[in-house]
Order: sequence, then C-alpha cells, then structure tokens
Amino acid sequence: MAFWGRRHRHKLLYVLFGVTLVGYLLFTGRDSGPASRREAPVEPQEVAAPRGADDHLKKPVYMKPPLDLNAPGEMGRAVKLNLRGEEKGKEEESVKKHQINIYVSDKLSLHRRLPERWNPLCRELKYDYRSLPTTSVVIAFYNEAWSTLLRTVHSVLETSPDYLLKEVVLVDDYSDRAHLKEPLEKYISGLRKVRLIRATKREGLVRARLLGASDTTGDVLTFLDCHCECHEGWLEPLLHRIKEEPSAVVCPVIDVIDWNTFQYLGNSGEPQIGGFDWRLVFTWHTVPDYEQKRRSSPTDVIRSPTMAGGLFAVSKSYFHYLGTYDTGMEVWGGENLEFSFRIWQCGGSLEIHPCSHVGHVFPKMAPYSRSKALANSVRAAEVWMDEYKEVYYHRNPHARLEAFGDVTERKKLREKLGCKSFRWYLDNVYPDIHVPEDKPGMFGMLKNRGKTNYCFDYNPTDVNAVVGQRVILYSCHGMGNNQFFEYSTDGEVRYNTREPAGCVWGDNVSTYLTLQLCRKRGQPLPAEQKFDLREDGSLHHAVSQKCVEAVDKTDNGTPAPALRPCSDSLLQKWFFEERM
Repeated sequence: MAFWGRRHRHKLLYVLFGVTLVGYLLFTGRDSGPASRREAPVEPQEVAAPRGADDHLKKPVYMKPPLDLNAPGEMGRAVKLNLRGEEKGKEEESVKKHQINIYVSDKLSLHRRLPERWNPLCRELKYDYRSLPTTSVVIAFYNEAWSTLLRTVHSVLETSPDYLLKEVVLVDDYSDRAHLKEPLEKYISGLRKVRLIRATKREGLVRARLLGASDTTGDVLTFLDCHCECHEGWLEPLLHRIKEEPSAVVCPVIDVIDWNTFQYLGNSGEPQIGGFDWRLVFTWHTVPDYEQKRRSSPTDVIRSPTMAGGLFAVSKSYFHYLGTYDTGMEVWGGENLEFSFRIWQCGGSLEIHPCSHVGHVFPKMAPYSRSKALANSVRAAEVWMDEYKEVYYHRNPHARLEAFGDVTERKKLREKLGCKSFRWYLDNVYPDIHVPEDKPGMFGMLKNRGKTNYCFDYNPTDVNAVVGQRVILYSCHGMGNNQFFEYSTDGEVRYNTREPAGCVWGDNVSTYLTLQLCRKRGQPLPAEQKFDLREDGSLHHAVSQKCVEAVDKTDNGTPAPALRPCSDSLLQKWFFEERM
C-alpha cells in the first residue's frame, strides 16, 4: 500500500474527485426544474410543473374529424328542410315515433362541433389534472334513435380528457328496436372505453341508472341523458368541484337543443336554477340576489334548490352514503325532486357549475308513458316533506289515493343520516317559494251558490307564463290544480298551485278578474289584490267597492267572475270546498 501511495497518489486523488463529482450530480440532478437551482430546499409536491407540461392530459379519448362548415347543423346551426311528399312523410313519422325530429338528426354528423357558449372567464381556469378524480359516465336509454344516442356517446369521447374518463357505460333498459341489438353491439365494439349493459326487463330510469352505476370503476359517477351533446371543457369543472367538496352534487348548465331543427341554443349568461311548485313539478328560476352576492366570481358554482335530474355528477362514495336512488320509484318523474330534497336535508349541497355546459334535446313531449310519476312524487312527499306534504295533497287530492309502495326503508335511511326537517329546507335553501297558509275552510274549490257546481278556474295557455290571463268559471272537477285557490289572512285570493304564486286582481277599469303575481315576502299588498270574504259569502273588492258575481254572458262567451254592484243575489255568494 505504501508503494501504491507513493507512485500513484495523484491517480488516487483523480479517482476520488471523480466519484465525488458523479455523486453530487446524481443527488442534485433528481429535480431538473427551476426549484432544483434554488438555495432553499423545496418539497417535491410543491414544485410547479413547467408551463404546458401536462397539456397532453387534456387530450380527449378521440379527436373530432376536421371541421366542415358546410355540413348540416355544424357549429350548432339550425337545420330547416323544405320537404314534400314521401320525404316529408318520413320526417313526420320520425317525430311521431321519437317526439324528436330524427329525420334531421340523421342528417347531422355524429361528431359535429358546437359554438362556444360559456363565460369567457371559464377558458382561463386551470386544472391540476393529476389530482382530479376520474369519472364513469352512465347513459341509460330505452328505444332511443340511433343518431341521437351515438352523437351523445361520441360527444362524451371527443370532449372528455382520456386521463379522467374511465368509461362510458350504456344501459339498455330493455329496448325492443332492432337497431339497438346487434348493430349497436357491433358499432361500440370499435370504440375505446365504451361498454353496453342490458337489462333483462324494463326497469325504468332509476333502476337502469343504478344497474350501470354498479358496474363502474371511476371515482365520480356522471349521469347523462341519451340525447345530449357536450360543450368543450364540460367535464373538468364538475370533477374539480367534487374534489374541492366531496359532498357537492354538481350539475352542468343545460343548454337547449331544439327538438325540430337541432339548433344549439345555449347562452353564456347566468344560468337558471331549479325549484318546484306545490304540485311537485320541477320549475326553472333566475338566480336570486342573495345567491349572486354570495359568489365572488362569475365562474363560482351556483347553489340550486332542485335539479332537473337528467345530468349531474356525484362522488360514487357519497352517492352510496346518501342511499343512491329510491329504487321504489318507477320509470321516471319525481326522482329528481326526491334526490334534491335528500341532498340538502342530509348535509350535502346541490350546485350548478356555470363553466360546465351540456346541450340537451328536450323532446316535443314524453315519448312514452309516465303513469308512475304521481306515485314517485307521493313517495318523495311521504319521506321528506313532513307536515308540508299536506300542502301537496291539498292541491293534488287524487294523490292521496295513489298506491306508492313501502317507504319504511327510506324513512330509516333519513333517520340514520340525521337529516334535517323540510321546514329547515324551506327556510335555508328555498326561501323564495311561497308557503301557503291553507287555513281550514279557506282553500280548495271556490264555488258559487247561485251558479251551482261552477268554480273559479285558471288554466293559462302558456305553462311558462303563469299570470296575465282572465279567471273563468268552469264545472267543478275536484282535481285541484287549476281549480285550487286559497284565501289568505291578508285578503288575497291566491292561485298557488304553481310557482310563482298568482293572486286574483281587480280594478276600477276592467269588469273581469285577472291573475297577477303575488307580492314577494316583505312587500306591501297591492290594493287591487285585496278582497274581503264576508260571513254572508260575499267577496268584496276593496278598490272598486264592488262584489264578485258569477256571470254567464261575458264578452267572450265564457262564464267568469266579474265585479258588480253588491247585492243579496246568490250569484254573489261564494264558499270554499276541499276535496278529500
């Protein structure tokens, strides 16, 4: 060793220096990003990825084919065909069969592009794709047309990041049309990440969706209808919000696709939120001021009292915690309100994300029977509405007779989860809805003693325009709805089956009564809406100082209540009758 040390000491020094240098480079070279050159040490998870490093994670499962602006319906344009003869007959038959103009749908590309219909600020949002949860998209269908179903599938595949989309699960709810048998199986066999599950009997939307959800691998369940088209960037906002708040159930903005022309009618303004009326019918409403003030940015989520039901994302684990769907519900209808009540009352939140847009074809009318929708609504009322279920039954007396099955297990679920009361829901989630008083003897059919078996009746021609038309008299039918009125403590004759509530209005100019919007909470009562239902049955109007009389001969030939000088005539005597 002494000999080696004397003659080769300089070589040994070179070797030691080389080993030291290599070790240093190996140690310091583990992170080649900017943070590796900083003096202070930085935890690896805090090191920002270089700009664009994760851009490949945005790549969808499939890229759309090249844009052809001359193609029918491209960029969401309307398709209007001037058809005659045999071709016109085919178009009409397609509408009759599907309640959607499938003749036009078949002319469109399955890969068509949509116009940009989100707030421009949405494009500026950045996502950490590696931290987002994955999702499985579940699409249930029954006898759906070929082009609308497959356009939905391709739209998901061509707008969803491959990195985040685990699978698309199609659930055939026992369809009987030939194109949905072997041809569909053969078609989707060539698509990545798409699977088909078939029900062995007709299950209805609720159980069909659960059938699909039971065979998924994603962290989040995303439910879509079978005639949708997804807007660019629709998925990331939903998943990001669920990552932030796992108990949030998040809906996209639902943009309308016209059932006849397939025009994409989305807009970038503030979306509407969901509500309901006391028939337990879903309604749309503008975002209230207090919710706007809560948000700090136009890209913040918007809390919604209810959901439309067809399109939403939910953490799979939270979905199971909440008790999934009520499997006692048949076909579809009412399940959206039941789930909405449950989300809020049991500690979750229901939200709409303004940066997630999905187009939806709303059919001309329901293409198949919804005969079980009433029973579904009764189940929701019995489990979640507490004493307020009576408000529903007053306006839907026939619902008391509806067979709705056993809800014992659903009530046990509510108790197990420690869910809040419906009163809490009305006060904290939906304070804008008018809650009727329904004092005994002061609601139901408003009948006339002189014109026997005739009742106040209000049936607007436009279901979206509740107010503005004349109140008429019609044969009493005892079914509630358009013949249900309530006399309030403040002297209003309220038509509050629908939402927003309307109040009977009279003035010094018009002979006949109309319906106008009732005052909002805290507002003064308009004098034109104040009536005095006296002990003798007369209905006295404060402004005109006249009484309401049943009149046969009106200017349009339809019997109606009218303001007349007060008298003792039985035609001016009124009383409420509740149909039990």
